[in-house]
Amino acid sequence: MAPGNPSHFPSPLRLLSYLLLLLTAAATTSLAANIQHGVVRKPVPDFPIFREAPAFRNGNTCNNDRIHISMTLDSNYLRGTMAAVLSILQHSTCPENVEFHFLWARFEPQVFTTIKSTFPYLRFKIYRFESDRVRGKISKSIRQALDQPLNYARIYLSDILPGHVKRVIYLDSDIVVVDDIAKLWEVDLQGKVLAAPEYCQANFMLYFTDLFWKDKELNKTFEGRKPCYFNTGVMVMDVEKWREGKYRAKVEAWMAVQKQKRIYHLGSLPPFLLVLAGDLKSVDHRWNQHGLGGDNLEGRCRSLHPGPISLLHWSGKGKPWLRLDSRRPCSVDHLWAPYDLYRPNTHAFEE
Repeated sequence: MAPGNPSHFPSPLRLLSYLLLLLTAAATTSLAANIQHGVVRKPVPDFPIFREAPAFRNGNTCNNDRIHISMTLDSNYLRGTMAAVLSILQHSTCPENVEFHFLWARFEPQVFTTIKSTFPYLRFKIYRFESDRVRGKISKSIRQALDQPLNYARIYLSDILPGHVKRVIYLDSDIVVVDDIAKLWEVDLQGKVLAAPEYCQANFMLYFTDLFWKDKELNKTFEGRKPCYFNTGVMVMDVEKWREGKYRAKVEAWMAVQKQKRIYHLGSLPPFLLVLAGDLKSVDHRWNQHGLGGDNLEGRCRSLHPGPISLLHWSGKGKPWLRLDSRRPCSVDHLWAPYDLYRPNTHAFEE
């Protein structure tokens, strides 16, 4: 046959069969590449998208004094962190003076990019917290979230933050501030290493086990003090005093005792209480309206405590963004919603 004869070329049906064979082979190869030890890798879920926050500018009365705030960065709590940052900037007289120091356990480029795109004008730095520093010291508590190494990063602030940071406000990610954060920053520590709201009406004995209270040597630690419960999710810390007083080592020492004897049930809070309860500067309760996330086991709804409010804190199991998304919010969760910058992914299907 002549070279130009059409019979030399495959028929359309044969071509189609050949293409289908190639596509099937490629799909099989791709699937095999994603199977290791019999497990198929799941695709990475879409990373949350946030709206860009407006730029907040200083008033005419502002100076250049920095207000240093430290928070942890965890992709699971990122939505809460974004709301917290927005609330702080929105209610600050001098928002450009606020500088954030974020701690994360691992480098997550998407988290960094999200902060930059959501808050283009934000002053912030990110520091790596080495989880191995604390992993072997953690004892299992009543809730898994409390056992994460990053939950203990606040103990190591004096080792992580740069030397020019002499004072820092530490905040949990499940808070919103509805007052000027400068008022908390300017609290007079009166020589103490830490300032936080105290709650002396709480039953302090419940934070430790019967074994602790029956051990005369252990409970001697509170001699000469009038210990009261305080929440470590809102603290003003004198970083230099913490470093010079070796408070990190004091907290770690109690964590070592917990490894040998079960003296408390919660995570990083009890060793703070053992070292500092009754020996800190008390701050007005308005700066930590805590417990809005309910208890640590069921996260039942709670009402606001009476009195003025400067900071709302969803400590406990329930988080406002999760309850709002489930369409089963508590009434207090609607106070968090105005600061939510999350933009849900909506997929439109065209016919």
